[in-house]
Amino acid sequence: QVQLVESGGGSVQVGGSLRLSCAAYGYTISNYCMAWFRQAPGKEREGVATIDTFGTTTYADSVRGRFTISRDYAKNTLYLQMNSLKPEDTAMYYCAAAPRTYCYKVVFPYSGQGTQVTVSS
Repeated sequence: QVQLVESGGGSVQVGGSLRLSCAAYGYTISNYCMAWFRQAPGKEREGVATIDTFGTTTYADSVRGRFTISRDYAKNTLYLQMNSLKPEDTAMYYCAAAPRTYCYKVVFPYSGQGTQVTVSS
């Protein structure tokens, strides 16, 4: 059974940094397209970043240059390093997985419960 557990969220001031983690159980992340999404109150879920099985990454324009998605195969964990945080980054952040080599137009059948990130000025 595939299970994803996020952690690392919290409250931070503008310009600060956080690193989110997503521990995966029941499968090996190296064989899956992995992603981070976020959802702010009253807004639709937004794709933040993806990483495919070859390590190719994509980012939303709003986070490119500030966020970095990565994986640790030994820990079977996905990460999202977030730097230069802005108030508009405030949201619930979710990791997601799909049993696909590439992440292009992928539907993600698995996701975690989320971790809250709050950025205050």
